[in-house]
Amino acid sequence: MCNFNKQNKETKEFIHLFMKKAAENVGGINYLLALIEAIKANKPNALTLGVKQVASNNTIIKWNKVIFKDKVDLIEKILAMHRNSEDPDFNILTIENTKMKKNIMNAICALSPVEFVVTPQNKNDGSGFSFKIFDTIAKENVKLNPIFIAIFFCSAEFTKKALKYN
Repeated sequence: MCNFNKQNKETKEFIHLFMKKAAENVGGINYLLALIEAIKANKPNALTLGVKQVASNNTIIKWNKVIFKDKVDLIEKILAMHRNSEDPDFNILTIENTKMKKNIMNAICALSPVEFVVTPQNKNDGSGFSFKIFDTIAKENVKLNPIFIAIFFCSAEFTKKALKYN
């Protein structure tokens, strides 16, 4: 999932357009990349921070609900299972392990209301943007939002490639 070159054309275009607009709405590419680097600096994962926010010098990201480590570990496990997949739009419910599928269903219920709001610290830099964890939630089809994955799980290089994509 974090290999930009393996994404299909539609996903590449979506990520490119979203990241380009996102950068414009927070003051520029460097501000967006600085935020991603600030997110990556938090160990084990920024999502598990009790303060529910990460700030760089110019930008801040906040979310509305505490995300526990077990949910982050589950997302990382799902991403690891699909890391080499040629299908970047994978349905996370296609996992055959019954126990893991139940854990995924519980995670979907817990994480679906989470919304991330990114705003520049200087209001003159832009209006910011928001996104959710899941792109699609249907009865038998749940897909992770590629923007969520790009910001919290992929490298800054992924975002750079997305921004340069033509």
